[in-house]
Amino acid sequence: MSSYEDYTRASAEYDQTRVAVGEEIVLGALTKGRVPPRSARLLDAGCGTGSYAAAVEAHVGSLTLLDASEDMLLRARKKLADADGAEFHQGWLQQLPFDDSSFDAVMTNQVLHHIGDDDGGSWTEHEKVFAEYGRVLRPGGVLVVNTCSQLQLRHGYWYYTLIPAAVGVLRRQYAPLSVIERLAAQNELTVTGRFVPVGDTIQGPAYFDGAGPLSASWRLGDSTWSLADEEELAAATEKVAALREKDELENFVAEHDARRDSIGQITFVVARFPA
Repeated sequence: MSSYEDYTRASAEYDQTRVAVGEEIVLGALTKGRVPPRSARLLDAGCGTGSYAAAVEAHVGSLTLLDASEDMLLRARKKLADADGAEFHQGWLQQLPFDDSSFDAVMTNQVLHHIGDDDGGSWTEHEKVFAEYGRVLRPGGVLVVNTCSQLQLRHGYWYYTLIPAAVGVLRRQYAPLSVIERLAAQNELTVTGRFVPVGDTIQGPAYFDGAGPLSASWRLGDSTWSLADEEELAAATEKVAALREKDELENFVAEHDARRDSIGQITFVVARFPA
């Protein structure tokens, strides 16, 4: 489960404003593994509603999806109802319920910041997760970690300027890319690159809706909003309403979205297990 978001509540509306982006990066990474993608057994660790699994399902040999949230898994099951042989498991990243050397590839998408670590500690939970990734990967297997850089968290989301305290908490829960790569190396995984789908937005067209923060459903597409207390949330929505009233909302979005096209919103770190 997330250490701060209630995905039982969020699961029902999550897909309204959240999309899978960068699936071509995932598929490209899989081609570098020992087993061709169409024969590969892929684990989606922390699958959420299964959007990434659905995006790559036709290109891999078999899919196994795992999430701690029963409600998110239910959505994933419905989304992949026609996927031949897909398996679904409820469980924790720190204790994957699979045998050693079970998978040719593991992908984890925007999950690690939910496991309860922050930069005031030693990334203990992250260490457990990466040890599990290394354990379940087969020789020559590939790990794909979809995360955010600290720069992207500062400048990749126009609405983060509305909730700076919440974003400050969020940034401390995202392990820097250097930490991600160090943990991979500690588990004998060789990092082969960082890849950014520049131009894509993880909320799709809904991202550009300046009035979006006024809607609880819209806010469910980014768990950062759950870190805002009542006072900060009220101030954010009041500001959006005022900007809309003055017909300044579009300019506000453009101003605070100016750097996204050059830095992106997410980063994929790809690593490979020795053959």
